Amino acid sequence: MKLLRVIGLETIPDIKPGDDIAELIINSCIQEGVNIDDGDVIVVAQKIVSKSEGRILDINSLKPSSEAVKLSEITGKDARFIEAVLMESREIVKAAPGHLITITRHGITCANAGIDKSNVSGSENIVTLLPIDPDVSAEKIRRKIEILTGRRVAVIISDTHGRPLRNGQINVAIGLSGINPFKDYRGMKDLAGYTLNIKNIALADEVASAAELVMGQAKEKIPVAIVKGLGVKIEDNHTAGELNMDRGKWLFK
Repeated sequence: MKLLRVIGLETIPDIKPGDDIAELIINSCIQEGVNIDDGDVIVVAQKIVSKSEGRILDINSLKPSSEAVKLSEITGKDARFIEAVLMESREIVKAAPGHLITITRHGITCANAGIDKSNVSGSENIVTLLPIDPDVSAEKIRRKIEILTGRRVAVIISDTHGRPLRNGQINVAIGLSGINPFKDYRGMKDLAGYTLNIKNIALADEVASAAELVMGQAKEKIPVAIVKGLGVKIEDNHTAGELNMDRGKWLFK
């Protein structure tokens, strides 16, 4: 029997700039009686990583540029918010009423450069930005957890994204360490004996989405989940950037 377990940690406190996410995860595991084992994949919500790294911004501090004002007129979004989006983007892909799709500095194509107002206490003008380098953030958390536990684990930093031509959102991996983001079936035989030529599953995104089922989006207060039983090899030298499609391969532009 192949069994996959996703355990949400319910005792992670509200995060402040400078908090050590790895230590908080270990403390919560101790409080909740959860063991960290070799091969576990620890999924961490982007929001708490951003908070711990001080990636919090009051958009009242920004003066909108002419480009931000123009995009505000198109989208109906606050020009100060759009100025923050421009700061975090390397390209605007699409602007339409209610929508602004960008390519972030990290190379991620998403809405509003990943800038978010949800689950941030204080003024409605306070937003969180994505971590400067989510892969580096994942690596730091992973290495600290491995030092504290003596176990070999992987870490995924997840965020909620929409998908082209599909309603609703899913969680995806925007940063990772210790896991190959793909499960590649190309060259393997299927049950009928045919050779698979295309199947290259975005494993890290699938794990992030599985974790979201227990982490939630609103008042659940479960920003970390531990995925057990995945059976992946813990390996170095991979990044979430591998999941970003080269623009030359885009079918929709």
